[in-house]
Amino acid sequence: MSTDVVRIRTGVYHDSVSLMRVSRAAADLPGVEVAVVAMATGLNLGIAADLGFAPPPPGPSGPAGPGDLLIALRGEADALEGAVAALDGLLDGLSAPAAGGAAVEHPPRTVRAAARGRAATLALVSVPGPHAFAEALDAIEAGLSVMIFSDNVPVGQEVLLKRRAAERGVLVMGPDCGTAVIGGAGLGFANVLRPGPVGVVAASGTGAQQVTCLLDIAGVGVSHVLGVGGRDLSAEVGALSTLRALEALDADPATELIVLISKPPAPEVARVVGEAVAGLRTPVVNALLGPVEAGRADLTSAAEAALRALGVPVPDWPYWPAPFPFRPVDPSFPSEGPSGDGAPEIAGPSGGRAEGAGGPGDGAPGTAGPSGGGAEGAGGPRGIYSGGTLCVEARLIAGSGEFTDFGDDAYTVGRAHPMIDPALRLEALAAVPAGGVALLDVVLGHGADPDPSARLAPAIAGAVARGVAVVVALVGSEGDPQGLNAQAEALNAAGAAVFTSNARAARHAAELAGAATATDTDTDSTGTAAVTRSGGRP
Repeated sequence: MSTDVVRIRTGVYHDSVSLMRVSRAAADLPGVEVAVVAMATGLNLGIAADLGFAPPPPGPSGPAGPGDLLIALRGEADALEGAVAALDGLLDGLSAPAAGGAAVEHPPRTVRAAARGRAATLALVSVPGPHAFAEALDAIEAGLSVMIFSDNVPVGQEVLLKRRAAERGVLVMGPDCGTAVIGGAGLGFANVLRPGPVGVVAASGTGAQQVTCLLDIAGVGVSHVLGVGGRDLSAEVGALSTLRALEALDADPATELIVLISKPPAPEVARVVGEAVAGLRTPVVNALLGPVEAGRADLTSAAEAALRALGVPVPDWPYWPAPFPFRPVDPSFPSEGPSGDGAPEIAGPSGGRAEGAGGPGDGAPGTAGPSGGGAEGAGGPRGIYSGGTLCVEARLIAGSGEFTDFGDDAYTVGRAHPMIDPALRLEALAAVPAGGVALLDVVLGHGADPDPSARLAPAIAGAVARGVAVVVALVGSEGDPQGLNAQAEALNAAGAAVFTSNARAARHAAELAGAATATDTDTDSTGTAAVTRSGGRP
């Protein structure tokens, strides 16, 4: 019989990312059925109540509040004592000093106090959205650039922060900035990337990860990745951080080429950014997503344009075909049997098969994917995404289907990001009907699920067993701790076709679903995948 344990640690604070991981680890403890480990905000207390937990007991200072830590476990009575002890150990580990370090007797209470007397140049803010403004402003006033990992920050506050940052000569990355790389140090959800000549300005975390991981596969590294927040190129924000980040990379001697990445920008903001780009000394590859008929390129095309600008050959992007047949739309299109399928056998860097000319989802510039009849659910694939820009890109390419970004603010309030906790995506995958096509992204790197295939592979195998075709866009580098090749092989063994290019995965999924796919742009044309040059660097 199940029983509950509800406790409060008064005055104990940990950041949301750390608590996401602890909560996930607690849920995996033997005998635990449900675990909530979070700050005792009204939202989190409500979530616990909705799960059937009793209100926590009041502490010495009264009822629990946002400055207290909520612990709620449900499970087998004889197992909970050991689970609570294990959870206490996990939480104590968050407070332990780093190896070789000493505990701080009086930790600073503000960002400005923490920066005082130190050679700090950057602060990372990861607190609930309603509290992020004060902490970020404190950092700006201390003369620090700031990365705001927090989401659910009002757009008016974002504009105020970015305007003040411009006055102080610093940069605001975010809000909802999921990834950044500063001089080789990854922040947030960050892949392990080799150093190199490409600087990235991104109003998109997963968009930046896709482009930089493709560059890394091709042997090209990055100087910096400056995230600016997903709303920066909106009409409300007006590219305030994008313009400053472009200036910073243009002045950086280690940056020879800039890639600018964004979800579809506001047209008037895109024009302003275009004028700024034309005045830079450093060439720029624009990866501003949008309708193909508007001359917009996909992220893979942008990465390829960057490689060509650097004089680096474009490789065959690694691809692992599905081990079980799922009849393609076009009879002339190679089937995906495990052998003898007519597709070219090209060894990819990971040791798996790489997608070559004529392979599934090849999407060569200037060609459209097959269309017409095909599998059931011909309205298009079911896109089940954790990355917002990857979701937008896939939807634009597929042209039809149902796409959900489970990393959107609406799905992450009081819940771990889907890159960490795939629960909502597993439910969505289980709901795809027989004969349908499911398209998922899996993003690797620091901060993400340490072994995403452990939970996704069984769900994929179950979907394939009931007649669902599963296509995975795997975004990662060979240096990521999860192992790009190991994750690809595990997902592929479960029955998924695995692509390292999200654009090609989307085309392949749409082809399987019988939907017409959007035509690639020519990365050597005047479309936004082309390199913009002005004076150029010597």
